Amino acid sequence: MNQAPLIALPHQPEETPYPGADWPTAELPKGVEIEALLNEMFDPESLFHETFGVVIVHKGKVVAQRYANRLPSFEGNGEEITKETPLLSWSLAKSMLHAVIGMLVSDGRLVLDAPAPVDAWSNPGDPRQSIRTADLLAMRDGLKWSEVYSVDAPSDVVAMLFGEGRDDVAGFAEKSPAEAPPNSRYAYSSGTSNILSAIASHALAPETRIDEFLQSRLLDPIGMSSARATIDDAGTWVASTFVYATALDFARFGLLYLRDGVWRGEQILPEGWVDHARTPLSRDEANGYLYGNHWWVSEDRYGSFWGNGHEGQCILVCPALDLVLVRIGRTGDEGCALLPAWREAILDAFAAAD
Repeated sequence: MNQAPLIALPHQPEETPYPGADWPTAELPKGVEIEALLNEMFDPESLFHETFGVVIVHKGKVVAQRYANRLPSFEGNGEEITKETPLLSWSLAKSMLHAVIGMLVSDGRLVLDAPAPVDAWSNPGDPRQSIRTADLLAMRDGLKWSEVYSVDAPSDVVAMLFGEGRDDVAGFAEKSPAEAPPNSRYAYSSGTSNILSAIASHALAPETRIDEFLQSRLLDPIGMSSARATIDDAGTWVASTFVYATALDFARFGLLYLRDGVWRGEQILPEGWVDHARTPLSRDEANGYLYGNHWWVSEDRYGSFWGNGHEGQCILVCPALDLVLVRIGRTGDEGCALLPAWREAILDAFAAAD
């Protein structure tokens, strides 16, 4: 795709430490007016419905955070949400999977341009043998898949996560037939992410489990102490959907990508891997947004890219303003369509005060 040059990723300011057990904090910069926007996001009468948490990190410091409401019954016992409450990622987990795949490529355990190592596709003449790991990362694998969260219509994602496939999410997704040649079209698929997650598990086996790798190579180094990944009965991280973490810990992950994969001087992600995520490769016909590699890419003037999740979860990374914005909640389709404009209004408020 034709694209403008990527905006450079900012370094951590020398006077600002990376977050440890606690985050460095600061007041909002003078002239940044976002109170009305935050009130709108937390207004239960608005189309945004329920917002659990919003965190804004500017130049490495938390400058705004707000929490409200109670956990849904399927996620807990209805306790009041605070900054300590682990919240469901939904598809934000996909962007975390991008980090893990990058590490495995850097370690020499995976090759992006090689055929994806999936045993279920190994029979002679299977057209899926030509799907590359790179095609899976870009959601351009050509597999047939229904990504609709509905109990009223046939839905592969619902069957995989909550029905017949829930004990072996990758095995369920690997049964998806080829519908188009690899890299010939884009189609968003949670099944694709779980196939990738199983590939990651197999690349580590038998020495290391995927949850151990995730903990030691990503979560522990950046201090995501609240984060817990869901592993199915087959040993696959359900990386399409299920990580629980506090909003502040999701902001840590966003800061890692804002800092080009560097944390306290250590290169956690391979060099260039963040650019790999934020380089647009496709446009989603359903919503009009650009997609890179397991991250969405904004067309704003700030070079933003974001992890996106069902019901309006978001980790927005904004290089031009040195900013990370996290929003977790429960919002329907109508409200989710308004979220990009709300996020850009937050960015515009910071830009106006610069």
